[in-house]
Amino acid sequence: MRVPLLKIESSPTLPESADAVVIGAGIVGVFTAYYLARRGLKVALVEKGLVGAEQSSRNWGWCRQQNRDARELPISTKSLELWERFQAESGESVGFSRCGLLYLSNDEAELAGWAKWCDFAKTVNVTSHVLTSEQANERGRATGRHWKGGIFSPTDGIADPSRAAPAVARALMALDGTVHQSCAARGLETSGGRVSGVVTEKGTIRTPVAILSGGAWASSFCRQLGVVFPQASVRSSIVALAPGAQGIPDALHTKDVSVTRRGDGGYTLAISGYGRLDMTLQGLRFGREFMPMFMKRWRSLRPGGLEGLRSGHETLSRWSLDKPTPMEKMRILDPSVDEGTAAEIHRRAVALMPELGKVDISAKWAGYIDSTPDGVPAMGEVHNVPGFILAAGFSGHGFGIGPGAGHLLADIVSGAAEPIVDPRPYSPERFRSSVWGKVAEF
Repeated sequence: MRVPLLKIESSPTLPESADAVVIGAGIVGVFTAYYLARRGLKVALVEKGLVGAEQSSRNWGWCRQQNRDARELPISTKSLELWERFQAESGESVGFSRCGLLYLSNDEAELAGWAKWCDFAKTVNVTSHVLTSEQANERGRATGRHWKGGIFSPTDGIADPSRAAPAVARALMALDGTVHQSCAARGLETSGGRVSGVVTEKGTIRTPVAILSGGAWASSFCRQLGVVFPQASVRSSIVALAPGAQGIPDALHTKDVSVTRRGDGGYTLAISGYGRLDMTLQGLRFGREFMPMFMKRWRSLRPGGLEGLRSGHETLSRWSLDKPTPMEKMRILDPSVDEGTAAEIHRRAVALMPELGKVDISAKWAGYIDSTPDGVPAMGEVHNVPGFILAAGFSGHGFGIGPGAGHLLADIVSGAAEPIVDPRPYSPERFRSSVWGKVAEF
């Protein structure tokens, strides 16, 4: 695995029972388990590979409100508060800081769109500043370029993808929750029509509640339960630079390239929206649902290859609960880097800020970003399987809103009278009817 990741030890034994079992130890899964444990519930977190090893350690690390969909903005704002609070209450470091996010542009239409969002932000008490050309040039002086304008969101920030999920998992264990790595969940058992257990490769955990935070694997897992969840994955590549570059902003976005400071002092480079669409049977099945989204992104998305078929995360097959599953054959999704894109990322970054050319490339990696047709995550109970809570389709936003998502899911499970945000915009039930009017099989 090419991506840097803090490794932690698993709990010694699998419990026979739990109040709730969380399937998948990415950032949303660990925070869900953490907030359930803080409510006094007995929680088990099961992960087929390593905590945080897939997209939760492969992203930019941005924790932002800026330019969020209006449906996601409330949970984004709450998440920033929770990132700070978690570090204070747990004693664990996730590398979070409100360093501010800087956007620069010479595109008049793009600047107008950002300014419009800033006007909206004022109505919901979010701080985001439109930058004049002079202000943009001052904040972007490391580029040595002239900019027509930009925006700066001072209360937004970054966290460290290499350590965040493992740190939250350690905090969970300090609350007597259990964490089980290399322990794939194969499926669910039901009794009287509702969840009664989670079947793993190491045994069954009796529980009335199962929360699936399976990332790119979620749709194929749902299929085992007769639940259709429209999901598509884009393979995105990232370049990491060694420490040593001076005067670079902590978090900078331009149309050409985006740059983020990492916890080790190096920088992560990416091109926003760039990715490969690998062929899978699941992708073909949900092609109509995702066509509107892909048509909007046709300039940045390119056809992929057979990587997705080999990975197995978008299989249409059914598997047996007493035999190894695709998750056990592919413990960690570690897809191939698109070398052409990686070279272009590095070229653009050095052209933008020549200081970055003074340090070496330390690593390159890729990950699968899972999405829903409307680009907003699905979080809530699947009503034809009582006790089964879905948390997936975070569409590239899951890391930043991970704390808020985990808190909301814990609110849903515990029946909180006043959840942290309104859960209705995230309900999986909205996918009962697709954009084409076809009734899904929930």
